[in-house]
Amino acid sequence: MRIELATQPGDPHHPNEDFASVALPASGRGGALVLLDGVTPPPSGDTGCTHGVPWFTARLGGALLELAVARPGLTLADCLAEAISRTADAHRTTCDLTHRRTPQATVVVARWDDERVEHLVLSDSALLVEAPDGTVTAVLDDRIDRLRALGPVTDAQRNADGGFFTAAASPSVAGLAVTGATARSSVRALSALTDGAGRWVEVFGLGDWAECFALVAKSGPQALIDAVRCAEADPERSSLVRGKAHDDAAVVYAEL
Repeated sequence: MRIELATQPGDPHHPNEDFASVALPASGRGGALVLLDGVTPPPSGDTGCTHGVPWFTARLGGALLELAVARPGLTLADCLAEAISRTADAHRTTCDLTHRRTPQATVVVARWDDERVEHLVLSDSALLVEAPDGTVTAVLDDRIDRLRALGPVTDAQRNADGGFFTAAASPSVAGLAVTGATARSSVRALSALTDGAGRWVEVFGLGDWAECFALVAKSGPQALIDAVRCAEADPERSSLVRGKAHDDAAVVYAEL
């Protein structure tokens, strides 16, 4: 089995808000990966929370990975709901969890055993699944893209009916994630990317998802992040970037 991951902050002077981890149970059978992209607070820093986004993603990501590995009887949506509840309980007495910008994150989880590979995707991070014949399938939650096609996406659409959803303080959001399962024999490898790394495809158009996966498989996760940083620094491409000029980026690759 080959496991690789890389992550890099968009700004070296600002904490990385992404979380990436992989667990391989001591039994030697199966495993799980978790990737979170923390949502950067507004310039005012007003989130109603005294802890911050890196604290939140570390708490949520750690709880989610532990549940996915230790509780195989739970669905990934149930694991996410429980992880959100645990994280909320850790700061509900000190922070305003009803604040629209309470710390939150996008989520990718994959879990595999001898029989199947399960997945969950919430918001705009991506999971790429490679079949034994080399076919690559992108598992995406496209709600933000669909909203963007209709006009500017606003903060009022965050975790609201008809909008887009991230893991924040309400466990019910887990039921809105994109979930599914694939026969283990139909999966050769997986790659999870936060949108900071997914810019290679979605912003700069340097290739499609299959070509993105091929780059990660051949040269490793850091090579993809380096390619994104080069594109971000290119004056001819900088106008393509929406939002931050440089975003936190994280990539996980798992050859099963």
